Amino acid sequence: MSTKEGPQTSRRGPYAKSAERRRAILTAAHAVFAAHGYRGSSLQDVANLAGMSQTSLLHYFPSKSDLLLAVLNWRDSITGDGTAPPDPEESLSDAVLRQARFNEDVPGVLELYTVLCGEAVTEGHPGRDYFTQRFERLRRSYARQLAQLAGEGRLRPGVDPDTAAASLIALWDGIQTQWLLAPGSVDMAGCLRAYLDLVLVPEENPERASAGALPLAPLG
Repeated sequence: MSTKEGPQTSRRGPYAKSAERRRAILTAAHAVFAAHGYRGSSLQDVANLAGMSQTSLLHYFPSKSDLLLAVLNWRDSITGDGTAPPDPEESLSDAVLRQARFNEDVPGVLELYTVLCGEAVTEGHPGRDYFTQRFERLRRSYARQLAQLAGEGRLRPGVDPDTAAASLIALWDGIQTQWLLAPGSVDMAGCLRAYLDLVLVPEENPERASAGALPLAPLG
C-alpha cells in the first residue's frame, strides 16, 4: 500500500503547485486589470504582483489576451455568467437584489467588470466578444423571465419584456459605476428594487396589472 501511495502523492504535489501558481496569477491580474484596465496594464505588472518572472507567467498564459479571458472567466466563476437557469424558488426581484448585494461584498469584482466593459468597445479589444455575448445571454434570460411574468399577470401594462430586460441591465451597469464612484451615496440594490417595482406587479395582487395601472416606459 505504501508503494502505491508514494507515486500518487508525488503526482499531486506538482499539480497542486501549478494550480496554486495559476491562481496567484489570476488574483494578481484581477487586481491589475481592475486598477489600470487592459490597455494600461502589462504582463510585467501582473508578474511583479504575483511574485514571479514574466517568463514563468507566460508558461501558464501564453499571451496577455489569454490572461484577460482567463480572468473574465474566473470572475464569472465567482459571480455567475448569466447561463445558469433561474432558481424556481426565487423571484426575479429577489435574484437581482441578492446578486447586487453579493457583488458589493467581493473586492475588485465590480471595478474589474466596469473598467473592462468600458474598454471592450474600443477597436481590437480582446474582451469585446466576451461582453457582447454576455449581454446577449442576459437579455435573453431576463426577457424570458419577464415574459413568463407577463403571462401570470405580473408585468404592468405597456411594459415590453425585451425592452424591460435591456433596461434592467443598463440600469444595473450604470448604477454600479455610480456606486463605485460614491459608495456612500448610492444604494445600488435600492435603485434596482425601485425599477423592478415600476415594471412588476406585486405577487400577492396580480389583478392590479389590469386595474387601471398606468403604462410605464422602462428606464434606460
